[in-house]
Amino acid sequence: MLTSLSTTLGAAAAQLPNDVVHGPGGGFAFWPFFLLIPLFWFLVIGCFVFFGRRMWRRNHHWAATQGAESVLRERYARGEIDETEYRQRLEVLRAHPDK
Repeated sequence: MLTSLSTTLGAAAAQLPNDVVHGPGGGFAFWPFFLLIPLFWFLVIGCFVFFGRRMWRRNHHWAATQGAESVLRERYARGEIDETEYRQRLEVLRAHPDK
């Protein structure tokens, strides 16, 4: 039965035009492009994941290394606190380094 089915399909395919059976270009002329498109998207998504994780780790590390004194300096530089409050809080931070 399998032999007769393959013979029937082969005979039917022989009657079709070449473009229908093998596609444009006569068959395997365009096969690399079918591999390059998914490869391109895997690379794009992989780059987003790689650089996203790298930037997250860098920002997380930077935030973890920021101490209380640097935060206090930034608040003073932005004008959120005045010099008196800055000096008082700085003295408290240096007196209690464990906080």
